[in-house]
Amino acid sequence: MASKLLTEKIAEDIIQLIRNNKMKPGDKLANEYELAKNLNAGRGSIREAIKLLVSRNILLVRQGAGTFVSREQGIPIDPLGFTFIDNKIKLASDLLEIRLILEPEIAAMAATYATKTECENILNQCDIVEKLIEEKQNHDKADADFHKSIAIASGNLVTANLIPIIHTSVSINIDLTKNELTDQTCRYHRIIAESISKGDVQEARYAMIMHINFNREALAERYKIDKRKH
Repeated sequence: MASKLLTEKIAEDIIQLIRNNKMKPGDKLANEYELAKNLNAGRGSIREAIKLLVSRNILLVRQGAGTFVSREQGIPIDPLGFTFIDNKIKLASDLLEIRLILEPEIAAMAATYATKTECENILNQCDIVEKLIEEKQNHDKADADFHKSIAIASGNLVTANLIPIIHTSVSINIDLTKNELTDQTCRYHRIIAESISKGDVQEARYAMIMHINFNREALAERYKIDKRKH
C-alpha cells in the first residue's frame, strides 16, 4: 500500500492531469496502466490515489466502465453537516433566509453577464422543472439544477459551487410544504428565466426575491414559525 504522502502526491498529479487536459465532468480518465506510465508511478499507488479522489467527489469509478471526472466537482455531499440537524423546519427556514440574502443578487448578476448559451440552459432547465411538475414527478434535483444554472451564469466561480450546497433546502422545503407550491414555482421560475434572458437586472432580482420569500412565508404559515423566538 502506498504511503499517505505518496498517495496525496499522486492524487495531486491526477488533478493536474485533469486540468492540463481541460477535462470536464463526465470525461473518462486513462486506464490504470496508462496513468501509471504517464505519472511514473506504480499501479498500486495509482489505485490508492483514485480511491482518495473518489472519496473527495473528484473522481467516480463505474464498475466495468472505468474512472470518470465526477459531476460533483469535488463538492462534499454534506459539507455543512445538515444531516445532523434534527430540527428540519428550522433548518429549512434558515436556509431560505440565506438564499434570500444571496440569490437575488446572483440572479441580477446572471441578467448582467449570462451568455446566450447560458440563457438557453436556464430556460431549458425551467422547461424541465415545469414538465416534471406537470407529470407529477419528483422535481427536487431539476429545481436545484435550475438555480445552479443561474449561479453559473452569474460568472462568479464561488456561487456556482455554493448554491448546490445550500439548495439542500429545495428537497426539504418541498417535503415540508407537501409539494403544494408547484404552481408558484413554475410561475416565478419562468419570470426569473425570461428576465435573465432579456438582461433585465431589476426584474431578475425582484422575481427571485418574490420566489424565495413566497416559499419562506408559506413555510412560516404552515408551521407557525416566529423568528423572534429563535
